Formats: sequence, structure tokens, C-alpha cells
Amino acid sequence: MNPILNKNLFFVKEHVGMFKASNSFDIYDPETQQIILNCREENLGFFTKLFRFSDYKRMTPFDIEIKTPLGEKIVRVRRGVSFFLSTVEVLDEKDQVIGMFKQKFFSIGGKFEVLDASERPLCMLKGKWTSWDFKFISADNKEFASVTKKWSGLGKELFTSADNYILQISPEVPQDHPLRQLILAAVMCIDFVLKE
Repeated sequence: MNPILNKNLFFVKEHVGMFKASNSFDIYDPETQQIILNCREENLGFFTKLFRFSDYKRMTPFDIEIKTPLGEKIVRVRRGVSFFLSTVEVLDEKDQVIGMFKQKFFSIGGKFEVLDASERPLCMLKGKWTSWDFKFISADNKEFASVTKKWSGLGKELFTSADNYILQISPEVPQDHPLRQLILAAVMCIDFVLKE
């Protein structure tokens, strides 16, 4: 596992553009304000691009690779066509499935079950429908990580659009633990599945 994943704080900034079918994000180290990861959707098919500009955007498949600026793959997030509830696969740098997310039925604000490769529950990603606040909560109510648009440690100049947010992973999540890859991957799911 890449040592970048052992950081506890990430600033995620979406590339905003008119008439763009694919999604792109840069992930910064908030302390140095340097880009440490790129998230790109590079292999979009013609029909997927077409449907991204329609009311069916939420149903379209996605396949995002998160890489270092030098091109080293960290994690891959993919989903097929989704008609109702999403199931998203997460793969490691060798394209081995390390876990998945299953969207929960009738959840206000959005809720995903975070599962390991054997589909055992690790934690739940829960959101509030009134704001852009999400938390990764274990079965015994420990908070593993949070995603928010508000964080007092960054200058306001970085918060110029509604597409920027902070991922904060608890130090309780051990270094080099696969849950770190799943948490980072889940941030993409929030944007693609719950907030589109």
C-alpha cells in the first residue's frame, strides 16, 4: 500500500467544467497545498458520455483510477449500470477486489455499507440530507473518518466552489490498513452516487 494513504487529512477538489462527461478530482495535502493524488475517469464509452448529459446520469457506470502525480495506481473504483441501488467495487493497485460499497434502501441523506472483499461489514458511511457531512461509523459507533465541506484549517481561497471537501481519517485506523483505501474510494462514491 502506498504510504500516501497513511495520511489522515486530504483536501478533495473537483475539476469544474461546462459540458464535461467525465469526472476528475485532485487530492491535495492540506498542510503543503501540493497535489498528492489524481482521480480520473479515463475510459468512458460513447453511450456513457451521452447519458451523462441526460436525466439518467446517476445510473451511468463509472470506473475511476486514483493515482499519484507520477502515475502510480493507488486504488480503482468501479460500478456498472445502476437502476436503483448501487453496488460499487473497490480494487487495489493490482486490480484485486479489496472491498465494496452497497447502498442502503430508503436512507435519508445517503447510506452505504462498507464491506471487505468477502462482503463482511467493516463500517457504515452515513450522510445528512441537509448538508455535505458524511461519517464512517463502525458497528460499535466509533468514527473512523469524516467528509465535510467545512474545515477551519484551510484558507478560504481553496473553497471557491461547492465541489471541494475535506476527508479526515481517524488516527485509530491503523497505518497500511485496507480500510484506508476503502475510505478514500468511498469519497468518490459520495460524489458520483449520492450527490449527483
